Amino acid sequence: MNISLRQLKAFVLVATLGNFTRAAERLHITQAGLSVMMREIETQLGSRLFDRTTRSVTLTDAGHALLPVASAAVSQLDTVAGQIATFGQMSRKTLRIAATPLVSSHLMPEWFGTFQRANPDVDLRLHETELAQVQTLVEQGEADMGFGFFTKASHGIERTLLQSFRLMRVTAAKRTARKTGNPKAEAGDASWHALRDETLIGLPPDNPIQQLVETHLARIDRADEPRAVFRRFETLIGMAEADIGTAIMPTFALQACRHRAVRWEVLTDPEVTLGFHRIVKRGRAKPELWRQFTELAVESMQRIDAVADERRS
Repeated sequence: MNISLRQLKAFVLVATLGNFTRAAERLHITQAGLSVMMREIETQLGSRLFDRTTRSVTLTDAGHALLPVASAAVSQLDTVAGQIATFGQMSRKTLRIAATPLVSSHLMPEWFGTFQRANPDVDLRLHETELAQVQTLVEQGEADMGFGFFTKASHGIERTLLQSFRLMRVTAAKRTARKTGNPKAEAGDASWHALRDETLIGLPPDNPIQQLVETHLARIDRADEPRAVFRRFETLIGMAEADIGTAIMPTFALQACRHRAVRWEVLTDPEVTLGFHRIVKRGRAKPELWRQFTELAVESMQRIDAVADERRS
């Protein structure tokens, strides 16, 4: 049996109105088309549903048996369809973001504030977690978008490059003041070779940013050495401020460096860039809200990169 919802609705309407002409008008189809639909149901059920005369349309015993079942089915499906439509509306007005701690604490407040002022009816939600978990949340559909340095492609994930940041070294400002006599010096350039005699601190070995750093430290024979390791950029910056060691990180961390007494210098010979991405689940539709949020994120990061160039000059 293959009776469609449209056929059931038509049957219920004819039975309720007792008139094919008025039912066809309500359904916006021809009377002939409605008659064909009813014959198709009768053929599938193997029984006549209506007794028709020139003046009236009445249900047969089979029609009376089918009516309560068809009416309940149509009503329940209409109710569920309405609920699903509501879910869709709620989904369109909820934006779930996943990001790493540094992005969450130093970039997201500005992005959320700007976006919320333009879209006050949107419920913004932030999952603050480690990089690997950001991707997991997006893959499992628990977050709509993820932001971070995703260096490897994934089959179920679509990556969009938003901005490239350079690697920099971060050291204690008081160390710079001792060497130069200028306590206000906060930015500049430094060669990778300047790291030869530095006490280095870093992220865990499984961190993709640290892995990139190690490939370039290998050129000065400093790769994969035993060194103090910290899980978060904020901790690295704090340790650098305390002169525990020199940290290497992307210039996107400048927002966090502003609150610390540190000097930062873009590493050169060579300059090394790292891509900051937005990730979404592959195959998902991309609502307008996603585009708006992504655009303001790009504008914000472009300003950070411009500040890095300005302060170096």
